[in-house]
Amino acid sequence: MPTLSKLYTMQEVAHHNTKDDCWIVVHNKVYDVTSYLDDHPGGDDVVLAATAKDATDEFEDAGHSKDARELLESFCIGELDTSSPLIPELEISSKRQPSDFALKLKNLTKQYWAAPVAVVGISVMVGFLCLRKK
Repeated sequence: MPTLSKLYTMQEVAHHNTKDDCWIVVHNKVYDVTSYLDDHPGGDDVVLAATAKDATDEFEDAGHSKDARELLESFCIGELDTSSPLIPELEISSKRQPSDFALKLKNLTKQYWAAPVAVVGISVMVGFLCLRKK
C-alpha cells in the first residue's frame, strides 16, 4: 500500500533557505534539516548552499555513508511535486549569505596561496642576487 506524503513545489522549498529554517531536496524528497545544521560534519554552510534547488548531485558527490543516508531519511517531510514547473537555477540571496562566486573565490584563495607566495619569494631572491653582483 503506497504511503501518502505531502507534496511541495520547488517554490515552497526555496523559501526555507536560512539557518533557522532549512529545507533541501534530494532524490525528489524534501527534507527539513534545520535541527541538523549544527551537527553536519561539513558545516552548515555546505547545506545552506544546497537550498532552493535540487541538491541530489551535491549529496551524491560528497560520498555520504549508509548511516548518513539513513539519518537523512529521518528528516523527510514530503516529496517534491514534479508536476509543477521547476525554476531552473533558482537562487535566493540574502545579505547574510555570501554569493556562490564569493564562496568559490574564498575557497580557491585558501587552497592556492602557496603559488603567489613562491613567485614573490623567487622574485625577491633574484632581485637581491642581481643587486649583489653589481
